[in-house]
Amino acid sequence: MTAMIVVAVMLIGMMCVLAYTLATYALPFMLALAVTRFAFGTGAGWVGAAIVGLAAGAASFAILAFLFDTLRAPILRIALALIFAAPAAVAGYALVHGVTGEAVPSPVWRQIFCLAGGAMVGAAAVIRLAASAGSES
Repeated sequence: MTAMIVVAVMLIGMMCVLAYTLATYALPFMLALAVTRFAFGTGAGWVGAAIVGLAAGAASFAILAFLFDTLRAPILRIALALIFAAPAAVAGYALVHGVTGEAVPSPVWRQIFCLAGGAMVGAAAVIRLAASAGSES
């Protein structure tokens, strides 16, 4: 019984890490999903649509990281960071909202936790974008 509890806690932790990682890449994932749906709708099939979607997701992140690294005007870098971080912040907010659904009875505290979680995931997305841009040069 104790082993099952330990395994359950480890699985919950792993799912939180996975959800956090996916939330920080929300914009490339959304673009990849849109391209995948378009490719499938135009007759590419499952395999072709998956390949096109993976390529589009990787290319969109690479382009964002490259632009973030090459742009020198601070206002353009801030705008690009906001474009990348906004979907991640929304995904982080939704993630915390779903996790705290039954755990936090007060709606005020639930909103505070959700806003804090969204802000942290958005900040983490900007940090990952900056780290990826810095490692390419």
